Amino acid sequence: MTTLAPGRLRAYARLAKLDVWDYYLALPLAWSLCGLAGLGTLLAFGVGTVLVVAAAVAFDDVTGFRDGSDARNYGPDAPARRLARKPLLTGELTVREAIAFGWGCAALGGLLWLALGLTAPLWTLVLLAVCFGTAIQYSYGLKISYRGAQEVFLACFGAGLVLCGVGLVSGTVSAMAAVQAALFGLGPLLVGVYSNTADVRGDAEVGRRTVAVLAGPAGNRAFITALSLAEAALVVSAAGLGAAPWWFALALLPVLAVRVAQLRRGVGLGDVLGARKLGLLAHRVMVVSLFAVNLVELW
Repeated sequence: MTTLAPGRLRAYARLAKLDVWDYYLALPLAWSLCGLAGLGTLLAFGVGTVLVVAAAVAFDDVTGFRDGSDARNYGPDAPARRLARKPLLTGELTVREAIAFGWGCAALGGLLWLALGLTAPLWTLVLLAVCFGTAIQYSYGLKISYRGAQEVFLACFGAGLVLCGVGLVSGTVSAMAAVQAALFGLGPLLVGVYSNTADVRGDAEVGRRTVAVLAGPAGNRAFITALSLAEAALVVSAAGLGAAPWWFALALLPVLAVRVAQLRRGVGLGDVLGARKLGLLAHRVMVVSLFAVNLVELW
């Protein structure tokens, strides 16, 4: 039986972007929304999610390698650690190997999601199918991220993972779960928009129509500011809408503080990669804060 050398395994792990785990935080958040029930179901859903996301990012690397955008954005002048995230560029993997890996992950993840969804309400099964299909077509096939829908996908996929997790366990979605799913989805989006700002030249050259490419610098800054304000508005208004306890906004003050710092760093000072790091921090603080809110509500 053929075995993979440790170096090859690490290359596949980097192709799958296993070090970027922020979408997977949807699973503990869904667990807390379900009253800490359904752990086995959510663990199985999590395994499928890792496989589906691995397929999506592998195909994204294939497309980025073929059209030259990754070579532009992760060129030889990029820091070695950043370049190592692209094993196709470094020559550690071939395009054929990456495609085979992507389809293998997609098949396994899709079958696992399907098996779970067959015992869930129809809306959950449909949402699983939508999440699966759009993830696989993100930069491959239909290339939805190239056709002006990248930002929509980043937010909706994250929100969809939370809703699917809740649906698989409880079968219903409360107003509180809907609000938290929306807030969760905004997390990856408010990381991605700063990445897109940094990659705007390479994306423009290959026709990837992100907001950063289409709106220009001033429009892109306005878009990022509007997203940040929309998140804050949702946090503040959730209690008034009856979806969250009166102290909800107070519990999320640390998130809002990080988001203000992120907006200042990225839009105010123009340090988009620094702002991207703060976006990751804001998303993680958000999940911890929401988890704590749900525990308090549970007890």
